[in-house]
Amino acid sequence: MKVTSISRKLLTRVLSFYFILTVSVTGIQIVAEYFNTKNHINSELLTLEKTISGSLTRAVWELNTQQAVDISEGLVAIPMIKGITVTDEANNIITQLGEVISPEKLKIDNNDLKGESKGISSISEGLFGHSFPLIFEFSGRTTSVGRVTLLSSNAVIFSRIEVGIYFLIGNAIVKTAFLVFLFTLAFNKLLTAPLNELTEQIKQIDLDDPEASKLHSMNYEKNELKILEDAYNNLITELVEFKDKLAISQLETDRAKDQIDEQNLLLELEVAKKTSSLSTTMLKMEVQQKELLKQKKTLQEENTRRSETERTLITTNKNLIHSIGELNKAKERLLEAEKMASLGELSAEVSHEVSTPVGISITSSSYLLDLLTRLQQDLEQNKMSKKGIENFIKNANQSTTLLTNNLNRASELLTSFKHVAVDQTSDKIRLFNISSYLDEIVQSVHPKLKKTGHSIKVNCDKNIEIYSHPGAIAQIVINLVINSIVHGFENINHGEITIDVKFDHERLIIDYSDNGHGINEESLEKLFDAFYTTKAGKGGTGLGTHIINNLVVDTLNGSITAHSEIEQGLSYHIEVPDMRS
Repeated sequence: MKVTSISRKLLTRVLSFYFILTVSVTGIQIVAEYFNTKNHINSELLTLEKTISGSLTRAVWELNTQQAVDISEGLVAIPMIKGITVTDEANNIITQLGEVISPEKLKIDNNDLKGESKGISSISEGLFGHSFPLIFEFSGRTTSVGRVTLLSSNAVIFSRIEVGIYFLIGNAIVKTAFLVFLFTLAFNKLLTAPLNELTEQIKQIDLDDPEASKLHSMNYEKNELKILEDAYNNLITELVEFKDKLAISQLETDRAKDQIDEQNLLLELEVAKKTSSLSTTMLKMEVQQKELLKQKKTLQEENTRRSETERTLITTNKNLIHSIGELNKAKERLLEAEKMASLGELSAEVSHEVSTPVGISITSSSYLLDLLTRLQQDLEQNKMSKKGIENFIKNANQSTTLLTNNLNRASELLTSFKHVAVDQTSDKIRLFNISSYLDEIVQSVHPKLKKTGHSIKVNCDKNIEIYSHPGAIAQIVINLVINSIVHGFENINHGEITIDVKFDHERLIIDYSDNGHGINEESLEKLFDAFYTTKAGKGGTGLGTHIINNLVVDTLNGSITAHSEIEQGLSYHIEVPDMRS
């Protein structure tokens, strides 16, 4: 039966399909919003045609160029209008303000002057608009006296749908993060927890009583863990059987030796008693010789059985070595999963933190849109007043300030998390400023600190630069902070974390300390051992500090030491070489 990985199949297929579907739906919604807004602007341009065509027609008919210019300036002052062109019946430009389309696209013949309104679109210049004739009625006759071209731009469309786009993208990000969180929980339940239980039982193996070391209560489906459990139990069963066979063989060998000793003793007695009777002695010796040959044959058969047992034990030993190799591979996969656990937890915290400024921004933008709608209604109904405009400006300034501050806050948090997250998932070595990078790391774990009264203080020269693995350093600092929060600051409301950084003799020196509960000397000696935790059975895996040690020693070619006393906090001294040297 082919065995497939549950976690890989679940995460790869479901998350890939959901990501593609979310990106596609969001893109379609943005495109639909663009065309809907463009159609709305075209409708507003048609409304403006009805509003200004009469006054502009009279101004052109009466050759009142100044009045035509004044009307054009008033129209350009409207945010939606990016340009206006007024021409006379000979297609000569009377006034042209704001944006313009290339002359060949504005060229209109005399037949067009007598026609209906025409739409104008310029893809290369990002402009579109509406062109309509100026018809003057006199004594029942209609005469075309000129033409007006009103232009708007794609920038107007994007300014109107900008908030909607942010909302769609933010909504997609939140839903995606929530789905990742759910599947991470499922991954922990299906793989991490059962593997921890399996490891704990294997560590308790008793070579004197292997039968009692079999794995029990491992009720999994037919997957990798179930196969490993069955293989391990079968191996224990075979080991018990071979142990019993070896004991029986040893017992039979001892009995054979005892029989030989007894026969030798009898032989000596017979020789001593019957030396006078050579013939009789020879006869008895022949009998004894036959018995000895029989015993020899028995011993040879026993040796053959022992050789077969030895070969079986060698095969069993190879199987044990293979099983240990598989367990080591499983341990490596578990270490990788634990490395990414902190990043997954941070992504959930950051997503929750970003939702607050995004929500405030949406509320502010909606309120600002309501203000604009009321202002437009007052303008159309000629109810504008100085006080109304002052109130609009005041409320609009407050809304835009609130909107800008919250969007900047969300942007800073996402930028910091993005840098840290990208570095953690990459093995790239690069030159970076350690002070700025530590600020981004602290910013990325801020959502986790926000729920507590804990604080982080970083003392670092702003000019220190190092050529190394930024992702490894980020994961080390994040795991240290999480360990302090979870273990060191348990039942402590106001914990303090201090990170002192300096650069000396081409080595980066990091001194990390907290004022938490600390640990005793026995726990300190096992601090960097794999699967050692003080929260066994409470969600602790015992891999946090083990991963930190591996990153410092193996990835960064550095060294790490720890010091602690009960209720005196825990501190680490880390030295990392610059990889250029």
